[in-house]
Amino acid sequence: MATRQTQGLARLMRAPAIILLFVWMIVPLGMTLYYSFLNYNMLNPGMTSWAGWFNYRYFYTDPAFLESIRNTLVLVGGVLAVTVVGGIFIAMLIDKPIWGQGIVRILVISPFFVMPPVAALIWKNMIMHPSYGVLADVAKFFGAQPVDWFAQYPLTSIILIVAWQWLPFATLILLTSLQSLDTEQMEAAEMDGAPAYARFLYLVLPHMARAITVVILIQTIFLLGIYAEILVTTNGGPGSASTNLTFLIYKAARLNFDIGGAAAGGIIAVVLANIVAIFLMRAVGRNLD
Repeated sequence: MATRQTQGLARLMRAPAIILLFVWMIVPLGMTLYYSFLNYNMLNPGMTSWAGWFNYRYFYTDPAFLESIRNTLVLVGGVLAVTVVGGIFIAMLIDKPIWGQGIVRILVISPFFVMPPVAALIWKNMIMHPSYGVLADVAKFFGAQPVDWFAQYPLTSIILIVAWQWLPFATLILLTSLQSLDTEQMEAAEMDGAPAYARFLYLVLPHMARAITVVILIQTIFLLGIYAEILVTTNGGPGSASTNLTFLIYKAARLNFDIGGAAAGGIIAVVLANIVAIFLMRAVGRNLD
C-alpha cells in the first residue's frame, strides 16, 4: 500500500513538469501544422485563405525539394564518415601516454566550443578563401592554382566545416570507450603474435561498436538541422547545390515570405526526422542487446 501511495505521489509531483514540457512541444508543432494548411504570405497577411494540401503538393513537387533531400543525406553521411573514422584515429592516438597529453586533449576538444556561425566565418575567410586563405597560400607555395572551395565544391566545404566542429564530440565518446577496454586482452593477443591490424579489427573495433552507434545516433539528429554554416558560407548556392532541407524551409519563409509553404516543409522535415530517429533507435537497441 505504501508503494502505491509513493508511486502516486511521484506521478503527481512529476505531472507539472510533464504538462509544461508537453505544452512547450505541442503548441509550436500544432501552430506549424495549422499554418501549413493556409495560404499565408507575410507580404500580404490580409489575403490569408485556406489552402488545404496545396502547400504540401507544391513543396514536394518543387525540383529543389528532392535535391535538398539528397544534399541532406550527403551532408549527414559525409560528416558521420569523417567524424567516426577521424574520431577513432584521434582517440587511439591520444590514448597513448605522450608528453603534454592534457594540452593535446584540450586542443582536440576546443573546436566543439566554437559557435557554428563563427566557425563558418573562420573557415570561409581565413582558411578556404581563394585569394588570401591558408589553403590558397599553400597552393600558391607549391605552384598550384588556388581552389574556390565554396564555388566549386560547396557541399564538400560545408561537410569539412561541420565535421571539424563535431569531431571533438566523437573523439571524446570513442576515447571513453577505448579507455574501458581491458588491457589484459590486448596484451594476451600481442603475446600470441596477433598483428596490430588484427587486434584493432577483432578487439578494439567490436569493443567500440556501442560508442560508435551512440555517436551516429546523436550526431544524425543534430546534423539533420544544419543551417548556420550554410547561411554564412554558401547561402545554399551555387543555385541549390548546397541547400539542405532545413535551408530550403528557411528560403521559403524568409526569402519568399511563404509561411504556409515553409510550415508544410517543416512538417515534412519533422516526419522524415522521426523516421530516421526510429530507424536509428532500433539499430541502437539491436546493437546494445
